[in-house]
Formats: sequence, C-alpha cells, structure tokens
Amino acid sequence: MSTDRYESPLSERYASKEMQYIFSPDMKFRTWRKLWIALAETEMELGLSQNGKPVITPEQVEELRAHAEDINYEVAKAREKEVRHDVMSHVYAYGQQCPRAAGIIHLGATSCYVGDNTDIIVMTEALKLVKKKLINVMAELTAFADKYKAQPTLAFTHFQPAQPTTVGKRATLWLQEFCLDLEDLEHVLGSMKLLGSKGTTGTQASFLELFDGDQETIDKIDPMIAAKMGFAECYPVSGQTYSRKVDTRVANVLAGIAASAHKMSNDIRLLQHLKEVEEPFEKSQIGSSAMAYKRNPMRSERIASLSRYVMIDALNPAITSATQWFERTLDDSANKRLSIPEAFLAIDGVLDLCLNVVDGLVVYPKVIEKHLRSELPFMATENIMMDAVKRGGNRQELHERIRELSMEAGYNVKAKGEDNNLLELIAADPSFGMTLEELQEAMEPARYVGRAREQVDAFLSGVVRPILEAHKELLGMKAQINV
Repeated sequence: MSTDRYESPLSERYASKEMQYIFSPDMKFRTWRKLWIALAETEMELGLSQNGKPVITPEQVEELRAHAEDINYEVAKAREKEVRHDVMSHVYAYGQQCPRAAGIIHLGATSCYVGDNTDIIVMTEALKLVKKKLINVMAELTAFADKYKAQPTLAFTHFQPAQPTTVGKRATLWLQEFCLDLEDLEHVLGSMKLLGSKGTTGTQASFLELFDGDQETIDKIDPMIAAKMGFAECYPVSGQTYSRKVDTRVANVLAGIAASAHKMSNDIRLLQHLKEVEEPFEKSQIGSSAMAYKRNPMRSERIASLSRYVMIDALNPAITSATQWFERTLDDSANKRLSIPEAFLAIDGVLDLCLNVVDGLVVYPKVIEKHLRSELPFMATENIMMDAVKRGGNRQELHERIRELSMEAGYNVKAKGEDNNLLELIAADPSFGMTLEELQEAMEPARYVGRAREQVDAFLSGVVRPILEAHKELLGMKAQINV
C-alpha cells in the first residue's frame, strides 16, 4: 500500500485479486499478443502472398508464439515515451523479441484490432467471474430460504405490520431478483462477439488491398480470428470500433445485480434494527468507536454503498454510446478506462460481500415470535370473525365491532404503551360468544402464513435448484473480505 499517492479503494479494499487481474495491464498485453498471433495465423492460412511468395511463414508465426507470454515491458515503456502510442510501442517491443516476424506483426490492422477485441475478451472473462459469484450467492440464499421456509415472521407493507409470511419466503424475494439478473447476464454473455479486423472505418479496405480484392477470402478473416480467440463470431458491421452499445448492455447487467443486492442489503439492515436477523459479526469486531455495545450492519451498508456506485456508473457507457460521432470519436477512451473496469471491480466486491453476509446470517426466532405475537391479534381478526359467524353472529355487525375494538387496542398500545389487549376486548364482548382461551388457541402463527412454505418449496425445486444443478461446476466459493 502506497501512502504518498491515491490508490483506488476498489483495488485496495473491495475487489478480489481474480477480478483485478482480469483488468490488469498484464492481461491486456498478453491478449494483444494472442490477437496478433491469431491475425498472422489467419493471414498465413488464407494464403496471403506477394509475387507468388507467402508473406507470412510458419516460422514467423512460431516465433510469435514462442514469445507470447514473456512480454518485454521495459522496452515497450521506453518506446512509448518516444512515440506516444501504446499499441505501436508494443508492436515494436514484440518485434524486438521476434526479429524474423517483426515486419508482419499487426499487418492490415488498426489499433482497435487489439484494443477493442481485448476489451470484449476482458469483459467476457469478467462476466464469467460475475456469473460464478452470482450463482454462489444464489446457492447460499437457497440454503437459507430452505432452512427457514416454515419460520413465521411478521411481514411488512409500507414498513407497516401486515399479514405474516415466513423468513424463508422473504429470502425467496431476494433470490428471485438474482434469478432475473442471471437471465440477463447469460443473455448478454451469450451474445458477446469480437470486433474482428475491419480497418480504420470498418470497411476492411486494407484487407481488400492485401488480398488483391479477393472478396471470398476476406469474408473468412473475421470468422477465423473469432474461432482462434474462442468466440462464435464477430459483429457483422462496425465503424472503427465495436458499437459502444455493447458496453451499455454489459453495464446495465451489472447495475441490475447491484439493484438486487442493494434491496437485499436494505432489508437485512432493517431486520437487524428489529433484532430479528443479524449479519455476521466477528468476535473482535468494533461496531462503534463511541458506543461499545453497537453491532452495526456495516457489511450490508457497504453492499448498498458500492451497489449505488455501480447503478450510477451505468450512465457512463450509455452517454458514451449516445455521443459517438459517425465511425468513431476518441472521447470514449478515457471514460471506458474508468467506467467499465470500476463497474466490474465494484460489483465483484458487492457479490463477495453478499456471499459473506448470506453465508453468516443469524436469525433470532424468539425475537421474531415476540414481534409477531404482538401484532397477531390484529392479523387474526378475519378468522375470529368467521368463527363468530359460524356460531350465529352477523358478519356486518361483527366486522364493525372488530373495527372499533381494534382501534381501541391500537390506542392502548401506541398512546398508553400497554400490551395489545384486543383478544381480551373481544372475549369481553358478548356478540362474539368466544372465551379468551378459545381466542388464544387461535393465535398459532403458522395458521396465518398462507402458502409461504409451499411456495418456497415450489420455487426452490422448480426454478432455482435446476439452475444450480446446471452450474454445479461453479459452486463451492467462499468469500474473503478485506475490511
């Protein structure tokens, strides 16, 4: 850690080493060399020749392969100080190591051939890591929802007490949003294509010259490069760059995951305030510098904080996409260098935190039951009224009487600070014809959660577990957080 210059908190505190490497200079420059090899191989295999002699030989390609990994960074750095061009500096450095192949490196290509194709490759690898972590968060939430599927709890609408649900059913609400995010992620991941090699304005004019106007051969270039780089295809048309709409789609997927994580973390924070659920809290962790008793939901708060950053950051690629002039402008470059890596680094930190929090969530059933029972008499009024009707009561009269007694009990709780005495008030009213004991017997929380447990079982078995089974090779992650 440097103390004399700014370093991004995303690297120092939040993002994993794995995600950081995907966006590292080393990953970028190694990918450049793989792309140069793919281009040279393709041109050789398509028979690029001059005066009947091959322009690129197998020996040249083999020389390029031999130095694909041992990048001479110092040579490239020194050259860039002279020419002020990162791509040509690395072409020069590569050529220093490959003297026989130096003249054919980058043949027919523009800077965007390595720059843009690498951006697509890097984003694709980053999306794969995001998918892996998202799947593991879903697996942890599945286990949590299953464990607590029958635990009655007070539900809230408008953060006001409402008809009961179960702890597990509430967790499925978080889980379903992540399922939707996974659908979006897989769609975008499955549609990622390379730019290919299309030249300065996307017309492949340089290849028309190289291959003497052989249209059929030129049509083979992009598919061959795509296959060598592990992609199904290239975008069919482009300007100098791939459409920046691609960056927008990627950023929107990350923003969607961030929104889901933010919603879950907010719910956990509210539940921790109620002392019903608590995020992991380590033995020596300090909750407050002033209030030693505090156990703040700081990890859930961090999820919300980083998620907010990702959601707002998605505006950057959208505006960049909207403002690209004709075949390209360079006002995308500086913005892309910030917005895309940082969105991925931030969502990486978010998912690690989600995995850590869900894996260690603590549930306090006694507190949950206490809160539920304090409100349950209000929730049970419909059942009480139906039982009283069966005994000969008038439904409309009983409804009005319950409304009046509920208002009285609510006043006693809120204005006088007393316990909820609605059952006592109903038992004392002869129009209901029910004893206090009979009313108390009806206060079993499980009677009021509807089909919550069955819905959890159906959702997990019918929707989530097939997803987890299909991605079982990705399961088993545990998250380590730095702070």
